[in-house]
Amino acid sequence: MEWQVIREHYPQQWLLLEAIKAHSQANKRVLEQLAVIGMFPDSVSAMKEYTQLHREAPERELYVFHTSRDELDVTERQWLGIRGLS
Repeated sequence: MEWQVIREHYPQQWLLLEAIKAHSQANKRVLEQLAVIGMFPDSVSAMKEYTQLHREAPERELYVFHTSRDELDVTERQWLGIRGLS
């Protein structure tokens, strides 16, 4: 579903979403098609579920948003770090 359709179906809700179709453009992530994974009463419970699902399947592109947002503005960040030796 597109974000505006999701907002109509789930007004004033915290949602855990998965990007089904997305692309990068000018350091932004453009989320074209999203699937609703779950609805939550608050951001804390939504983030707990996000964390659990992300641990189980880190390749999934998951997001937590509140449907009061008119538009989705997702900035991409490049993470640099040091990996420990195993």
